[in-house]
Amino acid sequence: ALSFFGDGANNEGVFHESLNMASIWNLPVVFFCENNQYGMSTSTAQSTAVKSIADRASAYSMPGVVVDGNDFSAVAEASDKAVARAREGLGPTLVESVTYRFRGHSRSDRNRYRTEEEIQERMRQDPIPRMSELLESHGITTRREIEQLKLDVDREIKAAMDFADKSPTPSVAELTSDVYAREIA
Repeated sequence: ALSFFGDGANNEGVFHESLNMASIWNLPVVFFCENNQYGMSTSTAQSTAVKSIADRASAYSMPGVVVDGNDFSAVAEASDKAVARAREGLGPTLVESVTYRFRGHSRSDRNRYRTEEEIQERMRQDPIPRMSELLESHGITTRREIEQLKLDVDREIKAAMDFADKSPTPSVAELTSDVYAREIA
């Protein structure tokens, strides 16, 4: 199983209970933390006692891995290793993908807890341009193809938004439909 959560969840009791039970039962789980460094408007440095969330893994006898969340290859490699470990029956792994949230937590968040300089500095590490440059430098794609892809994605997003706007509001009876996925034998 692959469990995704944000950095804010690492201080919740259910996080610790889940890591503990997965370790006790030697479950094939990859706990994947997207650490964007701010849970709502509080930095992880102010809300979490350990330097990195992956450090918490040692308390539950599992590996904890910190990876640059803005480096696609690093994330893929860490994820692949954790999944392989789980599939080999070696138990759970906690992967902490350190990235950054450029905007506020919600539309009402005015970002007053960060400086514009901090945000601009982090935007220079944006994974999308980094990946585009990597693909282009290896001759996998061209700048023109990347620009076309951006246009295609923008059109696809607009079409999805238009579809959602024009769709009827679901009934209350459908509230829990398709909320959980289950393996079909």
